[in-house]
Amino acid sequence: MDWSAVFSRQTAAEWLATSGVRILIILVGALVAVRITAFITKRVEKAFEDDDPAHMSEREKQAATLGKVLRSIVRLAVWGIASLMVLRELGIEIGPILAGVGIAGIAVGFGAQSLVKDFLAGMFVLIENQYNVGDVVRVAGQAGLVEKITLRATTLRDLEGNVHIVPNGAIDVVTNMTKDYSRFVLDVGVAYKEDVDEVMALLKEIGDEMAADAKYSTVITAPLEVLGVQDLGDSAVVIRVRFTTMPLEQWTVGREFRRRVKNAFDAKGIEIPFPHRTVYFGDPGAVDHSARERGGAAGAAD
Repeated sequence: MDWSAVFSRQTAAEWLATSGVRILIILVGALVAVRITAFITKRVEKAFEDDDPAHMSEREKQAATLGKVLRSIVRLAVWGIASLMVLRELGIEIGPILAGVGIAGIAVGFGAQSLVKDFLAGMFVLIENQYNVGDVVRVAGQAGLVEKITLRATTLRDLEGNVHIVPNGAIDVVTNMTKDYSRFVLDVGVAYKEDVDEVMALLKEIGDEMAADAKYSTVITAPLEVLGVQDLGDSAVVIRVRFTTMPLEQWTVGREFRRRVKNAFDAKGIEIPFPHRTVYFGDPGAVDHSARERGGAAGAAD
């Protein structure tokens, strides 16, 4: 009888009954912890949802952003701890590994200061609630819809579909165009011959009609404001108006308002000035007699 084989099988069976079971429990526990965290955070996000599925409120955006970041952090921490526990069950001493990781972390900290800066900046973005997933922002020279926020970077998608990944450490100024509400500001130029008061009254009438329209009444949160004459330009009197809208809706409202203004001005005969250019090619019948006389005098001299 091969006693070594018997002892090997017995040892393997004992290991499976002890360390093997513990490893299985560790992996299952880690998976359960990650799943429970995801379940709880998603339930919390759902609790902040309102009755309007078409628009995300600020609370919804903040809950969704924090939920995603929290799930990422918990997933990383849980699987990191589980990996160390599994290594210990495999008989690998984790003390030197932790010491080596600590030394490597210090070295990386000195060599990757920009990465540390990104993480710190990302923490302040979340703590101060500067912007959330679903906002339209301009950061580090790029603008777009925020699709993802991590502690290291912010992912934007612009109107053309381009994706911009901006390190949080590179963000010095944040312009949030959809924080709580949005505004559409338009300068309307009319000819000097037009009655400014009548034009402003017409613009107000167009704005009131839009606010009463069922298609736009839910996204326009305040009546159109006619701010008055903004500028006396070279060829136009510029009148400034402003709408207050739900977040992300200012561009939709603005496009429709421009369309209605153009149609109303055409119907009322109100002129929208535009640059004119006159091209003069000269009179083809004109003759430079002085040049002809100079040419004739030169021929006589020859």
